[in-house]
Amino acid sequence: MRYLTFKKGGNHSAVGVLLNDALHVLDLSHSSFSDILGARDSSLLDMVRTGLPAITKKIASKIDSGNFDQAAVVRLDSISIDSPIPNPGKIIGAAYNFTDALDERSMEYPAEPVIFIRSACTVIGPYDPILIPPDVGNVGYEAELAVVIGKRALHIESEMAMSFIAGYTVHNDISGSGMIKEDKGNFVRGKNMPASAPFGPFLITPDEIPNPYAISIKLSIDGRSLQDGSTAMMLFKIAELISYVSKKMPLEPGDIIATGTPGGLAMVHTPTAWLEPGQTVRVELNGLGVLNNPIKKGVPFF
Repeated sequence: MRYLTFKKGGNHSAVGVLLNDALHVLDLSHSSFSDILGARDSSLLDMVRTGLPAITKKIASKIDSGNFDQAAVVRLDSISIDSPIPNPGKIIGAAYNFTDALDERSMEYPAEPVIFIRSACTVIGPYDPILIPPDVGNVGYEAELAVVIGKRALHIESEMAMSFIAGYTVHNDISGSGMIKEDKGNFVRGKNMPASAPFGPFLITPDEIPNPYAISIKLSIDGRSLQDGSTAMMLFKIAELISYVSKKMPLEPGDIIATGTPGGLAMVHTPTAWLEPGQTVRVELNGLGVLNNPIKKGVPFF
């Protein structure tokens, strides 16, 4: 199932499900779904915390039976889509996790995952502007597959890790590369610029992604192709990342793990491809959807 969060009636958010025609969305805030969700203002994060697999099963049954009011159906092109989970508890990124990206920069493979924390305050939707503060130096892109955690994970082993996934989504891990270099490799400032973490457009349940290691990853800026890779090139697989992170900190429902990016980063191109205001960056993961974010000037919060 493909869940999304969208604006309804000004700033009010609602959760929807993309129907099979890919043109219409089922508005789960409609009263005909109150028997499943209870409160009409339930967020996708609330649903993940309650237990998304059980809710998904009930929604699928209602869709199959047609037991809902047709007034709950809205056109996809009539709504404004937000990040599926606009307020995750935390975002954990995996750096240096694609072998092709390491090879093109002649970097050694890390012996264990290299992780960093991104603030949930940086999250934006799939079509929102990415903001570049002044005087930050070079700013780069990173097209990624992201994993949404579905239940509390602490000190789990890899063999069990995939059962902790609520769904997958598309991510662009915008990075202040100039600040990371200035900070001698510390990720805190460079990974926490305002409005620098597009996610979406959907949270896709695991049953629709039978092989998360066979997903193509493409990124372009104003039509210039810059990344064309695959999740097959992950150094540490998803289960390994979940297990590793769970032994460093508790993972809670709605937390997100960004799994890393393939080759084609900004600094390896000629000319280089650092982000500039006025551009539009497009990320597509085959079968998961597209991010299409304009680049604008922004104001730093640090």
